[in-house]
Amino acid sequence: MKKLITLLFLGGGLQAQELNFEVDLRSYQYDLTLTTSAPTEPYLDLEIPAWSPGYYQVMDFGKNFHDFHAYNEYGDTLRWIKFGHNTWRIYTSNTKELKVKYKVRAERNFVGTAFIDKERAFLKPSALFLHRKNEKDTPAQIHIHAPSEWTKVATGLDSLKAYTYYAKDVDILYDSPLLIGELKELPPFEIGGKKHRFLGYAMGTFDGLRLMNDLKKIISTAIELIGDIPYEHYTFIGLGPGNGGIEQLNSTAVAFTGQELEGPGRTRTLSFLTHEYFHHFNAKRIRPIELGPFDYSQPNRTNMLWVAEGLTAYYENIIMNRAGLLSAEEMKKAWSASIANFQKNPGRLKQTLAESSAKTWEDGPFGKKGETISYYEKGPLVGMLLDIRIRTATQNTRSLDDVMRYLYHEIYKKGNRGYTDAEFIKICEKYAGTPLDDIFQYVYSTKELDYAHYFRMIGIDLDENYQMTLRKDQTALQKKIYQDLFR
Repeated sequence: MKKLITLLFLGGGLQAQELNFEVDLRSYQYDLTLTTSAPTEPYLDLEIPAWSPGYYQVMDFGKNFHDFHAYNEYGDTLRWIKFGHNTWRIYTSNTKELKVKYKVRAERNFVGTAFIDKERAFLKPSALFLHRKNEKDTPAQIHIHAPSEWTKVATGLDSLKAYTYYAKDVDILYDSPLLIGELKELPPFEIGGKKHRFLGYAMGTFDGLRLMNDLKKIISTAIELIGDIPYEHYTFIGLGPGNGGIEQLNSTAVAFTGQELEGPGRTRTLSFLTHEYFHHFNAKRIRPIELGPFDYSQPNRTNMLWVAEGLTAYYENIIMNRAGLLSAEEMKKAWSASIANFQKNPGRLKQTLAESSAKTWEDGPFGKKGETISYYEKGPLVGMLLDIRIRTATQNTRSLDDVMRYLYHEIYKKGNRGYTDAEFIKICEKYAGTPLDDIFQYVYSTKELDYAHYFRMIGIDLDENYQMTLRKDQTALQKKIYQDLFR
């Protein structure tokens, strides 16, 4: 017996210009059929994205497509050509309905692309589903035929009923991966009436309730920081052993096993999950203006991944500390280690932080060691100094938290857009009440970060190994800032 899993985008039957997919997984491979209305023009261009939301690398998904065929509503073969890496032109004269059949190779087990084997399928929509060129508002239906033993689905998509999901446009489609298989589900919890779930493959034996209790503390702390819950439900999608994670609109797909929660790995794993969760605020909603609406046909370059990624990394420790899962001493040690690690990289004298963001499409998210830098490394360090600078300039009445809240509530929610480079600087200076050229020079130049100067502002000395020591002459204001940062 096989199971039909239906994902309905907007529900109902095929509508004008709707994308209607059939995905057959019963042979443990991707066999896809797309049905859509033909245009009034003599041809229709179908595209697969060049990259995926949240992973800023050109992926060339089109190279995995094969056995591509196109038909009209009568089953007659239609002529087509492929040009570039990701576009198929179907000639549709005298055609009302178009049907395209194709297969997709998916052997690479990686969070950034689709994968399938005998035990589960990870559906990465941007690696599987074609869209009508320049028609991102198009709704879609997806029907998935899965093996009967694959009884659970992990996804951020809304559910209409069992195995029935929907979204309203291509952006939501491409930002909503699914994991289907023999999955384990951890005890869910609610915050503000919003359900939070964690489902995963090959998670192993561990204390799932403890993990979910910790995640509830983390998520509650992040929500308190920003002051809003922008989703109706949120799902952690555990992909099993591996590396990496990618944030999505109201979910995250992460390499995860319960063994990683044992011993010293627990803090590292919780920090990783904190990072991916906080991205739904910072990167998905608080975002550089270049990162939404997306152009899926080419790299979307921005100088501001040091904010989207770097400040998210900075807030890992902040949120963990405020949630009671990272002590002040552990937090200081983590900062010291981050500084020491970055200072070992000769690339810090060769590439600016802004350049590392714009050139990530060539250099990779972690840069080229010794030649370039990573915004994951320098970004949180600049964020740390920026936070200290705002706090000291305002007698600790303002902080980077205020900047993040403004970006979320005023730019994203009210403005329904991303921020520009200049706006980010302006907002930071608004809350600091003073120019911040001393900080932003570290973004647009390769000048060495003067850690000692800024830590002295809050009564902390750094030794030659960047270890932190409280000064005996720490003032009342410095102590207040210190205690607010290291709780």
